[in-house]
Amino acid sequence: MSYYPGKINDEYIKEYIEKIIPEEKNNFINEMRLYAIEKNVPIIEKETEKMLEVLIKTSKVNSILEVGTAIGYSGIVFSRAMNYKGKIKSFEINEEIHEIAKKNIKDYKESLNIDFDIELVLSDAKTGLENEEGFYDLIFIDAAKGHYQKFYDQIENNLKNGSIIVSDNVLFKGMIATDKYVIKRKKTIVKRMRSYIDFLMNNPLLTTTVIPIGDGVAISYYTGGENE
Repeated sequence: MSYYPGKINDEYIKEYIEKIIPEEKNNFINEMRLYAIEKNVPIIEKETEKMLEVLIKTSKVNSILEVGTAIGYSGIVFSRAMNYKGKIKSFEINEEIHEIAKKNIKDYKESLNIDFDIELVLSDAKTGLENEEGFYDLIFIDAAKGHYQKFYDQIENNLKNGSIIVSDNVLFKGMIATDKYVIKRKKTIVKRMRSYIDFLMNNPLLTTTVIPIGDGVAISYYTGGENE
């Protein structure tokens, strides 16, 4: 079965992985995913979500810096993976989406009668992170694909030995891997993402792998800087 534009894996593989993922039991989270689909708001794909849950739990992640809040879906998923004991700080540039995320997180907390530490910041992460202090166990980059290098440059001061950087959507519907499927208006994004992946793979302070799951995920392990 051959590959076709818009997917980085054969459709039957994606369908199989989604099929074996247990049904989400939390109605609030299900409704958020349905809302994102209906409104065409990008959120993490199911298989990527499960991979990140495993990564957070096995790496004992206790603090997350997120670039790209969207409607707050990933923030809730990450908090749950940390058993609601860790802290998250999330940056979003779109004011309307930022307000939706605030409401979603507030309503989610009330629905379960719990509280957890998640701070939402309305700011352009390309510049707004320059004064961010403190180290984070995991940095999740999932915002404008043409600016991943700028995002990384902003969060570099928040990395410690052992920090994990997760960059989502790095294969960009297969366009990063081959010119065959590159859409003309996306050429700049493709060029920048290829450069970013090259940076991750060849940075002596990073150990990086690119995983063909969801729309492509790069996971980098940082070995520079100081311990917390």
